[in-house]
Amino acid sequence: MNDTAHLPDLPCYLNGEFTPLRDARVSVLDRGFIFGDGVYEVVPVYRGRPFRFAEHMARLDRSLGELRIANPMPHGKWRELVQELVDRYARAKGKPAAQTDQIVYLQVTRGVAIRDHVMPEGITPTVFAMTNQLYLYPDEVRARGVACVTADDFRWKKGHVKSISLAGAVLARQLSADEDAAETVMFRDGFLTEGSGSNIWVVKDGQVLGAPRDNLVLEGIRYGLLEELCQQQGIPFALRRVSRDEVLAADEILVSSATKEVLPCTTLDGKPVGNGRPGPIYQKLYAAYQQAKQAS
Repeated sequence: MNDTAHLPDLPCYLNGEFTPLRDARVSVLDRGFIFGDGVYEVVPVYRGRPFRFAEHMARLDRSLGELRIANPMPHGKWRELVQELVDRYARAKGKPAAQTDQIVYLQVTRGVAIRDHVMPEGITPTVFAMTNQLYLYPDEVRARGVACVTADDFRWKKGHVKSISLAGAVLARQLSADEDAAETVMFRDGFLTEGSGSNIWVVKDGQVLGAPRDNLVLEGIRYGLLEELCQQQGIPFALRRVSRDEVLAADEILVSSATKEVLPCTTLDGKPVGNGRPGPIYQKLYAAYQQAKQAS
């Protein structure tokens, strides 16, 4: 039985070659498979154009540096790779690239070696990339907001690395999935860190608050973007330690990621956030986000 027959016949890139996704193969001794020894990026593409690509490349460099993996190609080559994938996907769908919104996944592992925890020298990193349609939350969901749940942050202390070792994130996300909720809002030692796959923002008295940039939080690309949008809209913005009590007393809670963009959380642990409806700060930031997309 062909166990890849269910996979979509979409283009991907693996170690210098473009191939259908269902035909891509890596060694069972790849350290990404054995140890989760690698990093990734997820780049949204609007109208055939990558969004905030330079910021994604800067974070890729930071993550690779933490794992002591040399970036296998310069940023310009990464951009060429992404654009070629975007164009190939569009052709496969019979559309001009400029009429497609996509989500491009990039992954770099340390490469293939005999299993040993020690980092081997002189091996070639494995480079993989794929793309698919970008699915965004529909207007009717945004109009009512989404439910989230809370949990202690039990993951490792290098959350600033966009690592492919995601067992902790998978377990955290399942906590919310089990409650038919959209995200798990996590706390460490009583202070907000992030969601299982997103950044979390608290609005109180018209100010947007977020966790500081440190090793406990993955600095989402929307960290810089939301700060810029708040400045444009005249909304006070601060990064600092945010207590659990502050989160529970928030006027609004916002969730941000490449696929969520900026999304209102209106229910937390079964209780309404603020008045239980998407608030004015969300409305301003979401509108500004759409303008930023159009200008990219």
